[in-house]
Amino acid sequence: MKSLTGNEIRESFLSFFEKKGHTRVKSASIIPETDPTLLFVNAGMVPFKNVFLGVEKRPYKRATSCQKVFRVSGKHNDLDNVGYTPRHHTFFEMLGNFSFGDYFKEEAIQFAWEYLTEVLQIPEERLLVSVFEEDDEAYRIWNKVIGLPEEKIHRLGVEDNFWSMGETGPCGPCSEIYYDRGEKFGNPQLGSPEDNRYLEVWNLVFMQYNRDETGKLTSLPHPNIDTGMGLERIASVLQGVSSNYETDLFMPVIQFAEEVSGREYNPENPKSKETVAMRVIADHLRAITFLISDGVFPSNEGRGYVLRRILRRALRYGKELGIERTFLFEGVDVVVDMMKDAYPELIGNRGFIKGLVKAEEERFIKTLKRGMDILYEIIEKAKKEGRHHITGKEVFMLYDTYGFPVDLVEDIARDNNFGVDIGEYYKLLEEQRERARASWKSQAKEVKKIYIELKNTLPENTFVGYEKFEVEDSKILAVIKDEHPVNILREGETGEIILDTTPFYPEKGGQVGDTGFIEGDGFLFEVLDTQTPVEGIIVHKGKVIYGTAKRDSVVHCKIDIERRKSIMRHHTATHLLHAALRNLLGEHVKQAGSLVHPEYLRFDFTHFEALSDEEIKRIEELVNQEIMANHPVVCKQMSIDEALKQGAVAIFEEKYGDVVRVISAGISMELCGGTHVSRTGDIGYFKIISETAVASGTRRIEAVAGMKAVEHSIKEHFLIKEIGKTLTAKEDQILDRIESMKLKLKELEREIEKIKKKSVVERITQILNVKEKDGHKVAYGKVENLQPNELRDLADVARAKLGKSVVMLASIDREKGKVNLIVAVSKELTDRIKAGEIIKDVAQILGGKGGGRPDMAQGGGTKVEKLEEAFRRFTEIV
Repeated sequence: MKSLTGNEIRESFLSFFEKKGHTRVKSASIIPETDPTLLFVNAGMVPFKNVFLGVEKRPYKRATSCQKVFRVSGKHNDLDNVGYTPRHHTFFEMLGNFSFGDYFKEEAIQFAWEYLTEVLQIPEERLLVSVFEEDDEAYRIWNKVIGLPEEKIHRLGVEDNFWSMGETGPCGPCSEIYYDRGEKFGNPQLGSPEDNRYLEVWNLVFMQYNRDETGKLTSLPHPNIDTGMGLERIASVLQGVSSNYETDLFMPVIQFAEEVSGREYNPENPKSKETVAMRVIADHLRAITFLISDGVFPSNEGRGYVLRRILRRALRYGKELGIERTFLFEGVDVVVDMMKDAYPELIGNRGFIKGLVKAEEERFIKTLKRGMDILYEIIEKAKKEGRHHITGKEVFMLYDTYGFPVDLVEDIARDNNFGVDIGEYYKLLEEQRERARASWKSQAKEVKKIYIELKNTLPENTFVGYEKFEVEDSKILAVIKDEHPVNILREGETGEIILDTTPFYPEKGGQVGDTGFIEGDGFLFEVLDTQTPVEGIIVHKGKVIYGTAKRDSVVHCKIDIERRKSIMRHHTATHLLHAALRNLLGEHVKQAGSLVHPEYLRFDFTHFEALSDEEIKRIEELVNQEIMANHPVVCKQMSIDEALKQGAVAIFEEKYGDVVRVISAGISMELCGGTHVSRTGDIGYFKIISETAVASGTRRIEAVAGMKAVEHSIKEHFLIKEIGKTLTAKEDQILDRIESMKLKLKELEREIEKIKKKSVVERITQILNVKEKDGHKVAYGKVENLQPNELRDLADVARAKLGKSVVMLASIDREKGKVNLIVAVSKELTDRIKAGEIIKDVAQILGGKGGGRPDMAQGGGTKVEKLEEAFRRFTEIV
């Protein structure tokens, strides 16, 4: 049996299948495209799903890949097991070979057996297999063709040997290959829960069906092969270690955790606190690095929420090792250095990943401290209420708002002899997950059945919009109304038209779709939007203005040229903006989303703080310098590897083929399929409108170009002139005049406050309701719009006027919908009447809280309508 490194195994596998006629395909992003059923790519075949369905065609029938995979949700949820078992991971690599209607079961089984026994030289006697219980063909191949004895072929049921990617999609029976680790692991039944002896190393899926939303299985047009072998698992076999974590794919990160913590990793004691914590950190650091590199950023929903969760989980286990500082960002270097040969994109993203991880670590350390304070407040409140448990709602609030670990809540609760309603917590957590699933499903683009059918029957549309704005003799290939193919669209009807040749650019890559007109014999169709629901099909959505649009008609189609030119100006300006940001802020800046519109451009980018006015000014200047230099905008087609070598910038969320379109414009060189001006000077002028935050580590710039920028600048110019006239000041005097007016306004406000306060003080006895009790006075009253400090002064005045007394004053702020409260107690009464205790009780009625000294306390709440009830409670207490 060969002893190979992880990198050697990966290359060995891909080379073997290349020699067997397979095309080597680069790993797709962890973020699945056009699939609303998946949060992340959870299997090696996901990038080929549309090929299996017949929606997408590739120039090859055999493929091999090493696919990045991430499992934290749905059927494939391994998160809770990570660190506690030897082989569960969030992120891992799946080696796979695929056949799209080419070879089937016999060749797939033979390829797998040859690779394991001849290339990797694993002894045949250490291997055994399973097949789906109804799959007699697979059983026969293993027995008669490969020569495995019957006792080494196990028939298993649907749960073990019928594979599906998700709730819907391609599926089929499978056959699994196991490695026998030896008798020291006992003699369990294959596939049983207690089975630690037989390690599944390869899964061959015989893709025969597609499962729809109802669970119905439909035979695929051509049976396909999807096989997968976890790189980490086969590495543990070849490197002779008992768990994946002891392979060279994890040990450098574990050694990093040892160095940072000063603790020791002990594989002989896998259940120890140190071992579990270091395994979690190693797994999660790999996942964090690849997620961010593929364009996932921390947030409170969807994929970003998952990233934030595992990052905070890793920090939590760091605390178990005694690490109190930020440290994960340092471990990013270890992961990048380990994986950069196979995934060179990590090198360029290194700086950004480290910066984002560090910022998120710092944020969590602060929120963790805040969460601890709130947890102790919850415990104190519960004690006063006479309960000895923390509710599930309280636990969920701590977890969801502050990322506070549930197990830490349980530990602290236990120390205080408290219970935790963990059942309610998990119910709320599942409701939150459902909301998240609905969120990312709604964001995904689901391919409708009509387009799949048309994709399989129509020739691919030809897009000529880079060179032409109109086409004289295009042919209508299909007409669609209400998601059904029809022959005609009548006057006034809305629908969709598919042409054989079109100048209309479909919405993609952030650029909006073209509009315009399609004119035929006796009809005019207004195109209101252009989309590409399936690669290779361009759909023109719109309305028949007059006449009848018919399938097979020869038409003249023309885009809205001025609109397109404005889009082109904004698109090329977006490229210059991206380059300017990277030049001035640093290489960590990456595009995180964009919208190219005829009216404006919107550009989201990775950066950790708001831009200063000076930075915005410098960015505008650099972009406009590039515009005035009038550089040619050059488009070249080349291999993606060559483009990246030349320094072209690739965008996180984009999907690229082997041949890409590279747009060069002055300081910018990007991979892009959109439409652009011929020279940077055609943009005219560029102006930033706003710069705001979108999410943690993500900023947004909105800007305008061309005449839109000119119009904006003219509008600003006349606005400044009008302000100058109103202030009777020259342009360079406007700011000084405004500052002077602000100072005057503050003085007047102070005067008004003095007058208001004096008026209230003079009327204090009229405001108060006063009662006598046990030799002292009890008084309460309300005023409007006094600040807390003013309310305190007023309470002092009231107490002085009344003598020995207990006073409660309320100030109502109706605009903000809240009440401020002050309770003042004469010092000679504080031995038995405490202002702080009174305010805590009364403020609860108003939906708030309060506290303070025995003689003076303040609080408040938002339930203004319950103020009279609060006054009644005050008099009851006193």
